[in-house]
Amino acid sequence: MARLTALSGLGRKSAALFLLEIRGRRLLLDMGDGLETGERPDLSGAGRIDAVLLSHAHVDHAGGLDRLDEIGNPPVFASAETLRQLGRGEAHTLPDQGDAVVMGVPLRTGRAGHAPGGIWMRFDTEAGGVLYTGDFSTEAPLLTCDPFPPTATVLADASYGDREDGLRDQIAAIAGFARGGAVLPCPADGRGPDMVAALSAMGLDVAACAIVAAETRRLTGSAPRVVTATTARPGDVIVAAGPNAEHGLPAALCARQGFRFAFSGHVPRTSPAHAMIAEGRAVWMGWNVHPRLADLVTLADTTQALRVLPAFLDLATAPRLAAALGPSLCRDTTLEV
Repeated sequence: MARLTALSGLGRKSAALFLLEIRGRRLLLDMGDGLETGERPDLSGAGRIDAVLLSHAHVDHAGGLDRLDEIGNPPVFASAETLRQLGRGEAHTLPDQGDAVVMGVPLRTGRAGHAPGGIWMRFDTEAGGVLYTGDFSTEAPLLTCDPFPPTATVLADASYGDREDGLRDQIAAIAGFARGGAVLPCPADGRGPDMVAALSAMGLDVAACAIVAAETRRLTGSAPRVVTATTARPGDVIVAAGPNAEHGLPAALCARQGFRFAFSGHVPRTSPAHAMIAEGRAVWMGWNVHPRLADLVTLADTTQALRVLPAFLDLATAPRLAAALGPSLCRDTTLEV
């Protein structure tokens, strides 16, 4: 029987770190780092790992790769785009969509819709299979989320808990705020190109930092106007890498007068964004890159899951999600799958 252990990632928004023991192998699903300053997950329970499989390149899913020596220096597997983003030419490629074998363990992958190169993974087990969604979204304008296959146990991104508002309404709200100028921070290799495309379609003249401009060109074949800390003006609508103004162009512009900021993702308590919002120097306006309540209910229904483990949130903050999942809701940190 296969066994799934959550070393980190259940109970709150924290580093993704899940151990799957299957067919005599010990596979680590994601190797993330903490989102709060100085927070690093405890690896003491991981033991020696045979392979690390990454869902995507964001820090809370791949930021712990500098600690591979602590788990036996296993090989790293991910999609070609994720490996490109991480600069890991020595690693091993998983398909964006298809079948693969890792250390003798078969798996199926599909695109997860959350970030370029992001994938979900499904493994066959004697108990009906286990699906790890990684971070996923069904709403991204430029990215696809492939249908999830039937699976008995689902380890699902549930970052938004009970949230129900849709991306279309969020885009309209952010476009209204941004008219006249705004800085819209985002993570590298994330929602930046979607923000450029969607806000441009709303009639805004959108500029971007060099990082987001290059990402947009890779996805769409064209790029927005590039601005820098020197050339940016308060009247510009700017999509820029540096999700919480901790680095990049957002960090540079928050020190200049006249720039308005709208943050749209998870805001760590130790981040500059948190302080800016608390002081009234910035606002928070959602831009969905994770599943809503309805998406999670649909996931449970379409996979016919017997057990759903909601990851990356405190279930106490999501009573409607807990009620909707009913008897399929699983709170165990270790279970046979």
